[in-house]
Amino acid sequence: MSHPREPLTRDRIIDAALRIVDGQGLSRLTMRRLGDSLEVEAMAIYHHLPRGKEELLDGLVEHVAVHPAPPGGAGADWRRRLTGWAEGYRDRLLGHAGVLPLLVTRRNPVALSTTAASLQEVLRQAGHREAAASTGAHALLSFVIGHTALEVRGLAARQAADPEGTADWADRFTAGLGLVLAGLAAAR
Repeated sequence: MSHPREPLTRDRIIDAALRIVDGQGLSRLTMRRLGDSLEVEAMAIYHHLPRGKEELLDGLVEHVAVHPAPPGGAGADWRRRLTGWAEGYRDRLLGHAGVLPLLVTRRNPVALSTTAASLQEVLRQAGHREAAASTGAHALLSFVIGHTALEVRGLAARQAADPEGTADWADRFTAGLGLVLAGLAAAR
């Protein structure tokens, strides 16, 4: 007895593509391989993603990049909220390291602007003026993405050259985040 197949949707396609990238790497993502993993002809994907692979890559960026800061009120501890967000975002990016090159090279302003707007709102609620909140959100987002990209590259290089390498990326992240937050506190 065959089981009915789950209907093909854009979200299902993006999830399947993400599994391929996470498991096999970005270079292994092809429309044919994606179709096979979804048990459909590759052409069926184009019904949901008319721009094909370009739209698929944009969808992967959006899926990984959109990570808004948690909501809170004006009285909430903004440093704690942003620290929690930054740690969670770093974990998310490390979990989808194959998408990270797309995040830093593809033009998808909506994906990052949603996340930046949520960070900006946290800073506004904390009493930062509009310009400082905007600059601070950009600085924090840039730090997390940039650090994680360097971490992924460093981990790959270290594993190739010295599997017992000594860099402690988590400590570097925590120290750098502390500096960024201290700068944001001074900018109020």
